[in-house]
Amino acid sequence: MVKPVVSAMNAWTCVVVSVFAIIILSVIGALFKSGSHTVMGSKEDPEDGGAVAGAVFGAVFIYIGFFVFCGFQALLHMRESRRGAITLS
Repeated sequence: MVKPVVSAMNAWTCVVVSVFAIIILSVIGALFKSGSHTVMGSKEDPEDGGAVAGAVFGAVFIYIGFFVFCGFQALLHMRESRRGAITLS
């Protein structure tokens, strides 16, 4: 039987933060990829929006990994609580 590695509170917090990060970074990456004037219109902004978008989407994939891991941990906690296991916080 697989046991959770992180606490239930940490797992659910990680799930929520990961969802928000995935959404926000996906929007930012899409703006850079499309060359939107909002993120590419100033002299101080990067020249190559595609490269920036690649880096941002790399971070999105890392957060997807966090989401999967923490979601699995949260599900393990839910399964243990249904069985009547005692949890130590």
